[in-house]
Amino acid sequence: MSKLYLVPTPIGNLDDITLRALKVLKEVDYILAEDTRTSGKLLKHFEISTPMQSHHMHNEHKTVETIVKRLQSGETFALISDAGTPAISDPGFLVTRACVQHNIDVECLPGATAFVPALVNSGLPNDKFVFEGFLPVKKGRQTRLKFLAEEKRTMIFYESPHKLLKTLTHFAEYFGEDRQVSVSRELTKLFEETKRGSIAEVLSYYTEKPAKGEIVIIVDGKK
Repeated sequence: MSKLYLVPTPIGNLDDITLRALKVLKEVDYILAEDTRTSGKLLKHFEISTPMQSHHMHNEHKTVETIVKRLQSGETFALISDAGTPAISDPGFLVTRACVQHNIDVECLPGATAFVPALVNSGLPNDKFVFEGFLPVKKGRQTRLKFLAEEKRTMIFYESPHKLLKTLTHFAEYFGEDRQVSVSRELTKLFEETKRGSIAEVLSYYTEKPAKGEIVIIVDGKK
């Protein structure tokens, strides 16, 4: 029976993959991978020989139609990103929407995603929160920050290490230097670190100690 599986993969520590994820990756006909080189290392580690094909943000608009036709013909696919859960700031939405529109079964497995441990570990309210992912780089950034300055829920952002200081500086400007923030990096890895405090304090810390690795920023909502 044709089906698209959305399969979370570890965000760092390979032990975080589930037994069910391994079973699905071994049994499907094909694996759609954001980066076949990155995913190839994961599959090799777990001795999975299922054939892969590339499915990323630069080609997904072109490949979705073909994938849907192959699913309709009875094939099964698993979609994985480089790390975490597909479609969370990664490719996955377009092919999922297309499958839903064509009445093709879609199943998302539970598993690793970076923002959940970062949020829970932040010490900031997590009963209500909003996931923003990556802020616009240029166009729309200022407008978005002005809008979020009034947000009362805890906010979640993804950021790359070389843009962290710029983003924290913008947060200080639009949210105020005293707003509480938590920055988690290298989650589940050997040098995992979470730095908590006011935006001014955390900005000062990372000015002196440049950050490395993937980053999740949790910002307290407006009081």
